[in-house]
Amino acid sequence: YPDLMVHRLLLRFLTKGRIEQDEIIKYQRLCDDSSEREVEAAEAERASIKYKQVEYMQEHIGEEFNATISGVSEWGIYVEEINTKAEGMVKLRDMTDDFYELNEKLYAIVGKNTGKKYSLGDKIRVKLIASDSERKTLDFQFV
Repeated sequence: YPDLMVHRLLLRFLTKGRIEQDEIIKYQRLCDDSSEREVEAAEAERASIKYKQVEYMQEHIGEEFNATISGVSEWGIYVEEINTKAEGMVKLRDMTDDFYELNEKLYAIVGKNTGKKYSLGDKIRVKLIASDSERKTLDFQFV
């Protein structure tokens, strides 16, 4: 909606040649307010989608899924389940076959002893081990 207001203002300028400063200020406030509402609406939409994904996945604890690594951090690997696009985490502390560390240059988690690497975009198989609807989180482990 802010872009529509700007287009209207621009059209008025092109047809009349001048816009009063107080009108510009009024439109600036309206555009700022509308932009803030758009951001809030997008955040609410993301939160509601995440809530429904977690709610749905609660019925599937213990099941295995195909997933893609969607992010890496110092504490774990973000995975996105292929069919539902539900995102959760494989925590490094739950990866017991090696000591894994974040390699920021590679955007990967690398095993210190084995050299095993989990990189952004890798296709993997995971098992859902926990779901927390209050925190809107899903915990997975590698299969």
